Amino acid sequence: MSNKTKTNAVKDEATPARVPKLRFPEFRETDGWKFIPLNRLAIRAKQKNRDEKIDRVLTNSAEFGVLDQRNFFDKDIATQGKLESYFIVERGSYVYNPRISSTAPVGPISKNKIGTGVMSPLYTVFKFKDDRDDFYEHFFKTTGWHTYVRQASSTGARHDRMAISSDDFMAMPLPAPSPAEQQKIADCLSSMDKLMAAQARKVGALKTRKKGLMHRLFPREGETQPRVRFPEFQNAGEWETTQLGDCLEKVIDYRGKPPPKAESGVPLITAKNVRFGWLDMTADEYIEAGAYDAWMTKGIPKAGDILFTTEAPLGNVAMFPSVGVFALGQRIITLRCNTKKCVPEFLFQSLLGPEMQKTIDFHSTGSTAKGIKSSVFVTLCIRHPKVEEQQRIASFLSTLDALITAEAQKLEAFRSHKKGLLQQLFPSSEEVDA
Repeated sequence: MSNKTKTNAVKDEATPARVPKLRFPEFRETDGWKFIPLNRLAIRAKQKNRDEKIDRVLTNSAEFGVLDQRNFFDKDIATQGKLESYFIVERGSYVYNPRISSTAPVGPISKNKIGTGVMSPLYTVFKFKDDRDDFYEHFFKTTGWHTYVRQASSTGARHDRMAISSDDFMAMPLPAPSPAEQQKIADCLSSMDKLMAAQARKVGALKTRKKGLMHRLFPREGETQPRVRFPEFQNAGEWETTQLGDCLEKVIDYRGKPPPKAESGVPLITAKNVRFGWLDMTADEYIEAGAYDAWMTKGIPKAGDILFTTEAPLGNVAMFPSVGVFALGQRIITLRCNTKKCVPEFLFQSLLGPEMQKTIDFHSTGSTAKGIKSSVFVTLCIRHPKVEEQQRIASFLSTLDALITAEAQKLEAFRSHKKGLLQQLFPSSEEVDA
């Protein structure tokens, strides 16, 4: 252990007790929290897979936690003959992955809930002495341990990985309230997790339902009519095949370098904001108001226009906001429908359909980052019925979209609530000095 970490460990054992901002009533008059080094609470797992009896390779994803490598990557990254140096990771063990990402700025710590496997020696594996460790599973979802890891890491490390030794990592100070208070906090947060999981399943089921309906409400490849039609259109005949360009009144394609970003001004919609069927404006970027007119010379989008990402990511679709002024970034084209030929909401749903997405992907170019030129995109063919049937289909699917959005917003509200609880039920990262 480095001298710096030794000093930190001693300091953390001697620090005055700390109290979180939010505490359950029965613990408000009890002692504050002490911090104890991880190496006193847990044992580092060092057993190697010497005889390679275990061939189940696990990985620790920042988003999904501990998973089978084969399922996560759709293939085996580690191969037989190379697993003897891997650590054996038992169910209930915790794993620290030093690889950093936008969702895990110092790397994730996750609990193995799927069973025994092996992991790369680049990971640090440990198991708490007391099996009642759900409190720490939740703590590792906070940022309360990030400052220590940053300061205990070596300088000059790889840009995508924290360089912290296992000994220094195991000296990390962890909060240690009474077992009763730990259990109370763990039960509260675990209840939130179950609520969020149930809500996520509900959202997923609705999305699956819509996907199934799309397969039936739109013609499949090689067919000219859908499998299911609304009663009033049962005898309306075959759908027409038209080039996209003939369904559009205007295409606005922004190229070139956009104005510099600003802290305030006109919100900038970038390709990352255009999701698959919705517009995410939670991470707003701006350009100066004075630069708006000079940049948007090719056309100003309006309500009813469709935004389509031409690359990175390819094929995402969203409706332009009906309220507010927004600038558009690169890799987005704006589609304005010829309403006598195609209803905007119908085209929006068509572009989300599995057959159209397959067509877009087929005509894209590029090996790693696929893209499609607007000049190619407008030559793609779309199948569509008469305007009246388009409106009926679009209205039905829009109603389902509204339900999905409402349930997704509930899920996001649960996540925000849990995030607030995590910030208040544990001392903040500023209070846990490294």
